[in-house]
Amino acid sequence: MVYLQIVRGGEIMKFKVTFFASLFLAALSTSWSVSGHHSFGAEFTEEPGEISGVVTRASYRNPHPRYQVEVTNADGSKESWELQAAAVTGLRNAGWDRDFVQVGDVVTVQGSLGRNGSKKLFIRGLTKANGDSYPQRSTATTDRNSVNATYGKNYGYAKLNADAPFDISGPWRNSYRFQVTVNDLEPKPTPFKPEAAEIYASTVHYDDYSLRCVAPALPRIFGAPYDMDVVDAGSHYQFVYIEHNTPRRIYMDGRQVPENYPDRPMGYSVGHWEGEELVIETTNLAEGFWLDGSGLPMSGGDGTRIVERYTMADDQLSMARVMTIYDDYYTEPLVRRRWSARDDNLLIVEHDSCDPSSYYSDILEDGSLETRLDELL
Repeated sequence: MVYLQIVRGGEIMKFKVTFFASLFLAALSTSWSVSGHHSFGAEFTEEPGEISGVVTRASYRNPHPRYQVEVTNADGSKESWELQAAAVTGLRNAGWDRDFVQVGDVVTVQGSLGRNGSKKLFIRGLTKANGDSYPQRSTATTDRNSVNATYGKNYGYAKLNADAPFDISGPWRNSYRFQVTVNDLEPKPTPFKPEAAEIYASTVHYDDYSLRCVAPALPRIFGAPYDMDVVDAGSHYQFVYIEHNTPRRIYMDGRQVPENYPDRPMGYSVGHWEGEELVIETTNLAEGFWLDGSGLPMSGGDGTRIVERYTMADDQLSMARVMTIYDDYYTEPLVRRRWSARDDNLLIVEHDSCDPSSYYSDILEDGSLETRLDELL
């Protein structure tokens, strides 16, 4: 064991950690204090706020870009605000690239204020001194609930599955009619069994594995707004979710789950067509993952089975996706609904890498770092 001493705000904090953990923590001692990103409600309110100031620090990387802004008050005093933005993929699609906001820029920012009077703001809009703004006018007027595609246009790569009535291959925009993947499962109230209710009640914000840049896995990734690319290989469909560049194979040739197949974050999926509806069943899901962003627990293994149904619209430019989760933690199935659409302007781009250092900086500030590192290591 070694001891690591860090000075923060004049207070000396001393931790007993393993050698490898000490190397990691040494890197964290130079990072700034930021908040976790996925559970918005845990850190930000819906109360609007606005600040103006000079950017003193910029970090354009997932899970969410973060900025420090120095604000000068009317009496001449200065204070530092922490700004958090949407994920890199969403920002880039809206015209905000790595160079859009840089250290030294004078900015005016509107957004959602941090909880408990903290000097934090989740960015909803930003204007620079030269007049450049976010969202850009061209993107701000785009309705994500509309289908921006051309009837009769071929968006697929190739239809190799003989049973398929449609070519579902090609890119799909999953932000169509999107809703946040937090408390989105029906029915309400959640039909917990006692064990699940106890687990859920004890779950806290920093238990969210996504804060450590772990991919959300099924069934959570099904609800994400990131684009999806589908390839029809004949014997199977290959779904690639842009979030964390996550692949998923759905076997369409009638095979069953191999004996002794291990439980995995994306499970084992087999599918078939029922008329004009694609049906996918997934088993062998690894335990420890959540059903949604609020922390609804999933039993995994033999205790979880997921059935998805994909129904194409008459014009084949959009499809409804319905997921039904059968899990031993709940007294009845849970249902999630999502939609996908073709899009004339959709560009499939690899998801940017994710940096978990903000999570470890947060739990250092929170005082739970040593306990959580012991759990992880």
